[in-house]
Amino acid sequence: MTIAEYSIKNKVISWMFLVILAVGGVVSFADLGRLEDPAFTVKDAMVITSYPGATSTEVEEELTYPLEKAIRQLPYLDKVTSTSSAGLSQIMVSMKMDYGPDELPQIWDELRRKVNDLEPSLPPGVNPVQVMDDFGDVYGVMLMVTGENYSYVELKRYVDYLTRELEVVDGVGKISLAGDQQEQLFVEMSLKRVAALNLDMNTVAGLLAQQNAVISAGEVTVNSQTLTLRPTGELNSIETFENLIIHGRDTGNLIRLKDVATVTRDVQEVPSNLLNYNGEPALNLGISFSSGVNVVKVGEAVDARLAELENIKPAGIKIHTLYNQAKEVEQSVNGFVLSLAEAVGIVIVVLLFTMGLRSGVIIGAVLLLTVMGTFILMSIYDIELQRISLGALIIALGMLVDNAIVVVEGILVGMQRGRTKVQAAKDIVEQTKWPLLGATVIAIVAFAPIGLSPDATGEFMGSLFWVLCFSLFLSWITAITLTPFLADLLLSSKTSEKQQNNDDPYKGVLFVVFGRLLKFCLRFRMLTVAVMIMMLAGAFYGFSLVKNSFFPPSNTPMFYVDMWMPEGTDIRDTYKQVQKVEDFLLDKEQVEFVTSTTGQGLQRFSLTYSPEKTLRSVCSAASSSG
Repeated sequence: MTIAEYSIKNKVISWMFLVILAVGGVVSFADLGRLEDPAFTVKDAMVITSYPGATSTEVEEELTYPLEKAIRQLPYLDKVTSTSSAGLSQIMVSMKMDYGPDELPQIWDELRRKVNDLEPSLPPGVNPVQVMDDFGDVYGVMLMVTGENYSYVELKRYVDYLTRELEVVDGVGKISLAGDQQEQLFVEMSLKRVAALNLDMNTVAGLLAQQNAVISAGEVTVNSQTLTLRPTGELNSIETFENLIIHGRDTGNLIRLKDVATVTRDVQEVPSNLLNYNGEPALNLGISFSSGVNVVKVGEAVDARLAELENIKPAGIKIHTLYNQAKEVEQSVNGFVLSLAEAVGIVIVVLLFTMGLRSGVIIGAVLLLTVMGTFILMSIYDIELQRISLGALIIALGMLVDNAIVVVEGILVGMQRGRTKVQAAKDIVEQTKWPLLGATVIAIVAFAPIGLSPDATGEFMGSLFWVLCFSLFLSWITAITLTPFLADLLLSSKTSEKQQNNDDPYKGVLFVVFGRLLKFCLRFRMLTVAVMIMMLAGAFYGFSLVKNSFFPPSNTPMFYVDMWMPEGTDIRDTYKQVQKVEDFLLDKEQVEFVTSTTGQGLQRFSLTYSPEKTLRSVCSAASSSG
C-alpha cells in the first residue's frame, strides 16, 4: 500500500494529523517568543579610562597607546579604534565575527585580565579602567521622563522609584538610566576668612574627605548578646555640613565650616550628558527584555504596571515613549498574519480560474496547514517570531504551494483519463514523490550557506534557513499525505465518468502555447543557449548593483541627526546649538516628537543603531514623523 492510499483509506489517522497541525499550530503561534530582531551578539566592548587633568596628547601617549598595545595581544581581535580627548580615553575593541555568544564571555574575561595586569604601570592619577562588555545590549522600551519646574534631583528620585517597580515585571531583564546629573555639595571657601583664622586649606579639605566614612567602632557584649557600636554624626544635610567643627576642639574656641565657607547643593557644574524631549530636560529609562520572551506580552505588562502607578505619579511629571519594540513587533506579526490570509485567498482565487474552486480550497488548506506545522517546529527548536523568521515565512508562502499543485493537478489529469480518485492519487504520488523531494531539497540547500555559516551571518540569519527548511520539507510531507486525502474528500467524482473519451488533457491554450515555445527552444538550441548565457551575465551584472547591507532597514518612521562641534567645545555650548536644531525640527508639522542627547549617543534601542561615544562636542537628535 502506497502512502497516498494509506492516507485516503485511514481517514482517522489523516484527520488526526490534520487536527494536530491545525490546533498545534495555533497554540504554538500564540506561545512563540516575539522579538524585533533575532538574538545577536554585538562583538564589541568599550575600554573607558579617565585621566583627570591630562591633555588629549598625554592621554594618547601615556594611556591609550599602552592599553591598545596590551589589547592587541589577544588572538581573537578583529580591530581596535580609539578616541583620546582631554582627560578621557575610549577604546572600541571588536572581535572577529567567528566568535559567538558561547565564546565571548571568556574572551571578555581575558580582555579584563590584560587590562588589569597593565594598571600598575599606568601613570599616577589615572582612574580604574572600565571594560563595558554589555555595549551591545538593546533596550526595547525607551521612556523619557520630563517634569515642568522639576529639578534633575526630583526627577531622579521619581525615576528611581519607577525603576524599582518595573524591574519586578516578568520578562524585564535590565533597566538602565541615562541623562542623570550627579548631585553634589559645593563648598566655596573664603581665602580671606581662612587666612584670618590661621587655618590650613589642606587640613579643611582632609577633614571633609573623612566625613561619612563607614568605619567599624567595635562591639560590646551585654548579657551574652553582641551589640555593634555605630557612632552618630553623619552629615546628611547642608545644615550638618555647615555646623561641622573644623578647628578649636582643644581650645574651646570652635570654628565651624560655615564660618569660612558657603555650602550649597546642586547638580554637577559641567554635565557629561544632557537629554531633552521636545525641548524639555528629561531622563531616559531604557528597559531590556529577558531572552526568549514574548516582547508583546512583556510590553503589555509594562504598560499595565505604568497605568497602575499613574495615580501616585507627582503632578506635572510626564512619561513619554521614545521607542516601544513591543508595538513594532506586534505590527510585524499582524502584517504576517495578513500576508498569510492574503496568500491563501490569492491561491484560491487564482486556482479558481485555472483548476477550479475545490482544487483551490485544497491547495489553500494545505498551505495553511503547512504554515501551522512550521509554527510547531519553530516552537520545538526555540525560534522566535522576528524580522528574519517572518521574512522566511513570507518567502516560503510562494513556494509551499508548488508540491500540492503538482499532486492536485496530477489527480485531476488522472481522473480525466478514467482513473478513480484513489488510483489517480496513487499514480501521481508514486510518480512524483522523489522528484518533488529532490526539488524541495535543492530549494532548502540554496539557503544552507546562510543558515550554516559559522560567523555572524549564520548567527543573525540562521532562522531564515531553518524556517525555510521546516516549511519546505513539511510541504512535501503534506503534499503526499494530506493532499490526496483532501482531494478524495473534496474533488467531485463526476470527472471520472467522462473516462470514455480519450481526449488529451493537455490541449488547453496554456499547454499549447507552452508546447510551441518548448519546441522552438529545442529546434534552435544554439540560440537558446546564447540567450541563457546572456541572461546569466545580466543577472551577475545586476547583482553587482544591489546595495550591500548586513542589517535590513527599519520600518520605524524615525530619523537620526548627528552633529559634531569643533573639538574642545564646552558641552553647554554644544547644548545651546542642539536646542536650535530642536526648535527647527519641532516647527515641522510632520514631526511627532524630537529627542536630543548631548555628550554621548542614546542608549541602543535597536540592533541597527550604534550610539556615539562620549564626547562633549557630540550631539544626536532623533525625531519621529506622525
